[in-house]
Amino acid sequence: MTPPTETFAFQADLSQLMSLIINTFYSNRDVFLREIISNASDALDKIRYMSLTDPSQLETDSKLEIHIVPHKEEGYLSIIDTGIGMTKSDMVNALGTIAKSGTKAFMEALQQGADISMIGQFGVGFYSAYLVADKVQVFSKNNDDEEYVWES
Repeated sequence: MTPPTETFAFQADLSQLMSLIINTFYSNRDVFLREIISNASDALDKIRYMSLTDPSQLETDSKLEIHIVPHKEEGYLSIIDTGIGMTKSDMVNALGTIAKSGTKAFMEALQQGADISMIGQFGVGFYSAYLVADKVQVFSKNNDDEEYVWES
C-alpha cells in the first residue's frame, strides 16, 4: 500500500532565490554533482559518528557507501548513499526551505568576494540539482522514522 501523499510549498523569498540562481549557480551548472556527493558523504560521516556510541545504528546496513548510477536511456542520475537518512521533519525543514539563513549568508559571503566553491558550507548545495533536472526525488530512511520520498 502506498502511503498518502502530502504536499508542502517551498518556503522562499523569491527575490533571494532568483538572485542566488542568476548570480551564483547559473555559470557553474556542474557544481550540482559535487554538492550532492558531498551531502551523501556528510550522511555517511554522521551515521559513522553515531555508531561509535550506538553500534545499532549500522544494523540495517553496515557498509558505508556512495553509488553513482547513470540511467542514460531514461535521462536521469541516481546518487545513493547508506548514510544517516532524514526523518520526515528533516526533509520538510532541510529540503523545503529555500533562501533561509544559509542562503543569505552565502550570498553575503559572495558579495564580499568569497569563492563559489564555498557553497557547500552554507547548506544550499542541494538546490544546485535544479539547474540540471526538471524533477528531483529524494528517497530517505532514517533509523528513527519510516522511509519518505521528497519530490519536486
